[in-house]
Amino acid sequence: MVENTNNTSGGGNTGLAFIVGGIVVVLAIVAYFVFARGGAPETKDVNVDISLPEVSAPAAPAAN
Repeated sequence: MVENTNNTSGGGNTGLAFIVGGIVVVLAIVAYFVFARGGAPETKDVNVDISLPEVSAPAAPAAN
């Protein structure tokens, strides 16, 4: 009788399947938050006016 020495059970691919499955789940969660909230957050128009009073330098001392 001939023995089957080929390992065709695919047991070595189980770890890879869990990794790929985890990546798919993470991508699905990220896609949900991106598309459910309408994509990027709203941009707000921020107008900042920085007006400082003019400061004059003190007078230079007189040279002798």
